[in-house]
Amino acid sequence: KYLYQLADKAGMNAKTARKYLKSGSLPSQCKAIHDWATHPDAFAQDWPWVEDFLKNNTGLESKSLFEALQRKYPGKYQDGQLRTFQRRVKQWKALCGPGQEVFFPQIYKPGHWCESDFTRMKKLGITICGVPFDHMLYHFVLCQSNWETITVCFSESYESLSTGLQNALWKLGGIPRYHRTDNLTCAVNKVGNPEEFTANYQGLANHYGFTSCRIQPAHPNENGDIEQRHHRFKKALEQALIFRGSRDFNSRAEYEDFLEKLLEQLNAGRTKLLAEELKALRQLPTRRHEDFTRDKCRVSRFCTIRVLKNSYSVHSRLIGENVDVRIYAEHIEAWYAQRRIEILPRLRGENGHYINYRHVIDTLVRKPGAFENYRYKDDMFPTSQFRIAYDILRNQYGIKQANKQYLKILELAAKENEASVNEALRFLVNHADAIDFDTVEQMVKSEQQPPAVTDVYIGDIDLDSYDCLLESAEALLV
Repeated sequence: KYLYQLADKAGMNAKTARKYLKSGSLPSQCKAIHDWATHPDAFAQDWPWVEDFLKNNTGLESKSLFEALQRKYPGKYQDGQLRTFQRRVKQWKALCGPGQEVFFPQIYKPGHWCESDFTRMKKLGITICGVPFDHMLYHFVLCQSNWETITVCFSESYESLSTGLQNALWKLGGIPRYHRTDNLTCAVNKVGNPEEFTANYQGLANHYGFTSCRIQPAHPNENGDIEQRHHRFKKALEQALIFRGSRDFNSRAEYEDFLEKLLEQLNAGRTKLLAEELKALRQLPTRRHEDFTRDKCRVSRFCTIRVLKNSYSVHSRLIGENVDVRIYAEHIEAWYAQRRIEILPRLRGENGHYINYRHVIDTLVRKPGAFENYRYKDDMFPTSQFRIAYDILRNQYGIKQANKQYLKILELAAKENEASVNEALRFLVNHADAIDFDTVEQMVKSEQQPPAVTDVYIGDIDLDSYDCLLESAEALLV
């Protein structure tokens, strides 16, 4: 065939086809490499100064360096040259800069590795009956299958770690060989301690027979599986809450059920890999390890014990005695003579106090003068009705007599029924002209039920009634 016919089929001019035939090369091989600058390098004169900075300060950003260059040579470089400078710095770092950190993908054998960590849930805006539910999750994941589970908690304490980890292992039905965490203070000792892990955590590991591992400080990538599951679980929870249409729950149990259903959905697609892991897991022991830590406290003359830098009250009979304390994730138990004598809610933070008025009311009734400036006076008001009644008594009788009257009412609540006293106070606050101990006692012992709280009714508002305001003298002046 003629050359022009071949060129036409190839979609090119005959002269172009003749050129390629003579050269014996493909069109892509004939292109000249573009190795020349189309514009003069605006930074060539000052680049050695820039290069010195880049060599000695690897964390320096291009924008900061460009601004330093502008300060060094005022008026020479304009803001519009920033992108050109950034490209030049990027090329230098790729060709002449220091090597970057390399991350190595890991292969996990079934049943070998698990990771866990705590994560905060405040940003999701969960509420219980309209009250913000400030909580955390203990998050556990198997590295090979990504099977995961969670436990609601409120602090990164050993008790929360122990409860969450044991819940996960017993729910899983077996024990992996290695458990990795970050540098949790409840599990890892401070630098300089000859023992790597705390005695409590090491005891937990010995009970279940897994090997404990930790990551290096400030290297969360070494705990990458659990960190990634934090992100993905929160994202899935966010989407589930949007579908639900509300972030408010009637109770904590309802919220935990919601989380459990979400976990079932997420784990449903991991059953095949999970089956492989279950075959390699080791058998659980016959019983759980203790979910609590122990402490011994002496009851002070103030009828309190000091636990984890917080104060708790016990019965005045125990003043001067030593009591055994068992500290759980969410409550504290006081034991004496092998008997549990108190169950107290665990306080978060430091320098808090939980004082049960029943423990001290007998002495307060005998010493009413101590009530006015009592350090824990605010804990002597079980409900808002007690507080309102106390304020009314102060207006009626004055401070001294009001304290006596109120302490008798509080003693009645401790010995009879707090709920009945509260209802009697509610009725008297809203319907009586005065409040006194005798009246409250009579109502409680008569077992007469005060009328139930009535709902406040607000009728429909007629917006037309506001038109009269426009006809007033004040409106006309405006």
